[in-house]
Amino acid sequence: YNCLIHFYKRMPPHSRSPNCEGNPEGLRLLRDSLKSCNISSSSLLVSHVFVVFGASGDLAWKKIYPTLWALFRDRLIPQGTRVVGYARSKMTVSQLRENCAGTVKAKKGEEDLLDQFWAANKYVAGSYHDTADFDLLVKEMAAEEKPCANRLFYLALPPSVFKQITSMIKACCMSPTGWTRVIVEKPFGKDSTSSADLSCHLRELFSEEQLYRIDHYLGKEMVQNVISLRFGNMIFGPTWNRDSIANVKITFKEPFGTKGRGGYFDEFGIIRDVMQNHLVQLFCLTAMEKPVSTSPDDIRDEKVKVLKSVPALSLSNCVLGQYEGDPASEDPDARMGYLDDPTVPAGSTCPTFAAAVFNINNERWDGVPFILKCGKALGERKAEVRIQYKDVPGDIFDGSTVRNELVIRVQPNESVYLKVMTKTPGMSFTLQETELDLTYKSRYKDARLPEAYERLILDVFVGSQMHFVRSDELAEAWRIFTPLLKEIEEEKPHPIKYKYGSRGPPEADQLAEKNKFVYTGKYKWTPPVSSPSE
Repeated sequence: YNCLIHFYKRMPPHSRSPNCEGNPEGLRLLRDSLKSCNISSSSLLVSHVFVVFGASGDLAWKKIYPTLWALFRDRLIPQGTRVVGYARSKMTVSQLRENCAGTVKAKKGEEDLLDQFWAANKYVAGSYHDTADFDLLVKEMAAEEKPCANRLFYLALPPSVFKQITSMIKACCMSPTGWTRVIVEKPFGKDSTSSADLSCHLRELFSEEQLYRIDHYLGKEMVQNVISLRFGNMIFGPTWNRDSIANVKITFKEPFGTKGRGGYFDEFGIIRDVMQNHLVQLFCLTAMEKPVSTSPDDIRDEKVKVLKSVPALSLSNCVLGQYEGDPASEDPDARMGYLDDPTVPAGSTCPTFAAAVFNINNERWDGVPFILKCGKALGERKAEVRIQYKDVPGDIFDGSTVRNELVIRVQPNESVYLKVMTKTPGMSFTLQETELDLTYKSRYKDARLPEAYERLILDVFVGSQMHFVRSDELAEAWRIFTPLLKEIEEEKPHPIKYKYGSRGPPEADQLAEKNKFVYTGKYKWTPPVSSPSE
């Protein structure tokens, strides 16, 4: 990963915390991965300001501030970077620190560093449309800026204020001497029309190079590893096509429900919340052609090409579900169904589970179904890409062979394993299913893998857009899903009920079986090392 320690080398050795969470082995891997990065400007002449819009909200204190603290603690962001929180709520930095006490924590020996981090923070209270309030923000940013002043804005805000806030950034906050970069959180619209409207608005204000549409799944270690696995190994290339592969299954499971946030979830549903973004990104990296290089635009060009080859979805090749409570469960949350959430509208038909089949009209994948499945309140936490190969032709083992599968486990227990058939010990040719396994926590025992938000925010600092969504990519994704979403909203089909903690609706398994997926249930992969739950 080529953007993670870009600024670490600026720091003198004595200023690095010996007790930092980024342990020596982890930081060694980061440093080794970034030796090719060049530092082109002196920190004596360059300043950086990171502005968090929506600093008083859930996303800020759950994700953004913990990420900024981790990067500060490990000395991965430019020395002297200042953080300015901005929100409507009136509060002080001390109150903000108190709000983040459960997520921004210091381990033993890091207390002074944590004090330094909060000392580098400011907070401005103001509206999202008042020029006078933004003048106060600009004054705060400019207070300690250097001759080359770089400004980074993170929109940890609901989509309803994106237009307002970005217009004010353009009018008042652009850096006069350095770069300006804007991070926009999903959802990027609700359908093709709203997404195109937002994209058109942003295009009038900023260049594509200034915009970073963040999907945190693109910051995950194993998602980023798909390109290396596919195009850095000769053994996969010749079989990565319709001649050898029967189907590809991309799965996202959460073991919990809406946790009292069903009112917000009900506005979007599982398709907009997970499938149209997270799973589509995994799909693109798995199915795209080999890019000309690893430059961001070459990779994103290929992602757009494969999306253009996918016909729009319809209800006929989808299964929709909604979880209901399990009255026999000892867990009080599991006894509550989606409609039992008091924030969910009565009688809502919003799906909490969806399975859909993508077909790709190109030479490599013609006839190979890509089965995308995601849901809440399922029996386990898991995200993976499962590539199932065809049956071995000319079977000589009396039908005892099982299809090979290459599995890329995104979370938890990041790993890549290949399910293969081997002979059991003894005199006979009895076969058993086993695996060739690369589990990251076994191979890289002492390394802390950076969190997705850490990687992506560092990418923005160094100006790499490889792991961010481009506007044409976004438009193609919405083209595929908008007809399905419109059909659901107009026809309001009743989702199939499934029990909290189950596999989901049986109809989803039937859809997978109909599309060439073979499930034997004879073998379950077990991580070779135990790891703390995430």
